[in-house]
Amino acid sequence: MTLRTLRSLGWAPTIGLSWLWGLGFFYSIHVTLTYGWLGFLAFAGPNAAGLYLFGHVLGAPHRNPAEIVRRVEGRFTGLFLLAQVAAVGVTAYGLVAYVLLPLFGPNAPLAAILVLLVGAATGHAASVRALRWLHAGYLAVGVAAALVALAGLAAGPPAPPVPLAAFDERFYGLVLPSLVGFLLGPWSDVQQWQRVVAIHRDGGSIRVAYAGGALLFLGLLVLNASLAALSGPGVLIPSADGIPGAQAAVTGAVARAGIAPVIGAYLLWTLLAMVSTIDSFYAATRWLLTSVTTRSVSPILAFVPAGLVASPLWTLAAALAAAGAVWFAGLSMMYLMLPFATLFVGASLCLVCETVSGRQGYDGVLCGMIGLAAALVFLAGYIAPEGALLGISPIVGAIGALPALGALVGRASPQPPAEAAGGPQPRAVPTLVVPPEEAVASHGFDGPWFVLQLIPTYDDTNSVGNIYFANYFRWVGKARELFFNVCMPDFDLATTGFYVLTRSFTHDFRREAREFEPIFVRIRIASHNRKFVTLSHEIHSRTQGLLGRGEQTLMFVDTVRYRPLDIPASIMAGFMPHFVRDEAAPPLRARSAAALMPEDG
Repeated sequence: MTLRTLRSLGWAPTIGLSWLWGLGFFYSIHVTLTYGWLGFLAFAGPNAAGLYLFGHVLGAPHRNPAEIVRRVEGRFTGLFLLAQVAAVGVTAYGLVAYVLLPLFGPNAPLAAILVLLVGAATGHAASVRALRWLHAGYLAVGVAAALVALAGLAAGPPAPPVPLAAFDERFYGLVLPSLVGFLLGPWSDVQQWQRVVAIHRDGGSIRVAYAGGALLFLGLLVLNASLAALSGPGVLIPSADGIPGAQAAVTGAVARAGIAPVIGAYLLWTLLAMVSTIDSFYAATRWLLTSVTTRSVSPILAFVPAGLVASPLWTLAAALAAAGAVWFAGLSMMYLMLPFATLFVGASLCLVCETVSGRQGYDGVLCGMIGLAAALVFLAGYIAPEGALLGISPIVGAIGALPALGALVGRASPQPPAEAAGGPQPRAVPTLVVPPEEAVASHGFDGPWFVLQLIPTYDDTNSVGNIYFANYFRWVGKARELFFNVCMPDFDLATTGFYVLTRSFTHDFRREAREFEPIFVRIRIASHNRKFVTLSHEIHSRTQGLLGRGEQTLMFVDTVRYRPLDIPASIMAGFMPHFVRDEAAPPLRARSAAALMPEDG
């Protein structure tokens, strides 16, 4: 076994634990006691296979997961966040309803808050590479504790044997939703995306890591199923829809045994499994949101601190709200699991197709509306029960991915929504309004361009009679200062909290200007992100046409320590009305960085 293989297998514990969460942990107990050993295999097999296939596809030699994430993260952020809300919601719900309440009664909420805080704090402090080793320790301690609980249950009174199969119409109806949900589930889990990126950057084999992680995950499911088999169904807990659940069977069995080491061992195993979900969620969600907000060009984000936008606490609060709503409605964890087989199916399929084909075919609104319809079909079939309705619900959810599926098989070439609706949209072509010749100097806006007119004289020439090259830079600087003054007339250098610095400046010379020849300098906002603004400029002659073009990049620092800042809100408010995104910036042959220099006012 090579060193690379061993390093890759070092990721298996964190992969297995990060995919266990509340669904795998508690539902493996319920499905074993409700549907027998074959029912457990029908649940565990696709679940482990989905995790393996995710790593196998992304681990192909020609794929770079980091580039894929960079390409899709902005459009699929909603899918990733909703999936985390559902996953953390299931975990919090299962922890409270199936473990802490039976053991601690009224003190369960306080214990749950403590577990969540420990997990969130760990995820905030540790990187995904640190979590890899931490989860390896969790796994060793947790499995040892589970084996202690297993031995304690085996020493107690024998439980009724688990049947080979106890299928009903609800089980048969759940076969296809379970298959689809488990095979597509890892694609909507940002925790798994963060891991494949980290494994690839470390030079490991994603395929080896996920093969090991999937086998380990399957072993953990078998361990919980064995605990369930030794516990027996106990007292089934019906939810508000009248459907009984056996998720709390192991907790009830260890509580009835009354042996403190057995109770403590099962509690420790549960807490380690839940904490490893919360810390992994926190680290992955912050990783995603930090990247999205850093690259975002949305003006509204300039008014909100980046750390606040990228905080996973908002997602955690939404997950707790969802779990609380299901709890107060008296429903089971199934209602937090169903989005993976219905609501997320279309978007997840689009993500798979785009990863494989590289073509965009995702319409989030379409997938969302069809996914909600699929969820309603699922609920109608689950409560009735009606196996046919349950079976078609994931097929309904997949309808939203038909454009992406068509692109994958080469039968369609999906277009962006704007073009698909009305054909190709022509780019706006700016026009230059030339003022009268007798006007010596004027400035103002012409569409997105700010235009300055001036007339060079002999004062602008050098010793051999042509316009001195530095004057072109000076004219652009004058145009920029007037541009700033028009957009921010109340700006005062004496009271400002920020300075504007020039990060780089380039100019591509085409022709020379002549004295007494009217010149027009145009400047506009070409692009921006949270830190930098790029301005494009052109210099035109009335008689010769384009004399040259270029661009400059601006940054912002505070006035005390010259610490780099996000684009100030006053800048966004003053300049964004003049930003036209779809106008192509002029091409430049070369780019060179200039020294950072404060602006003159």
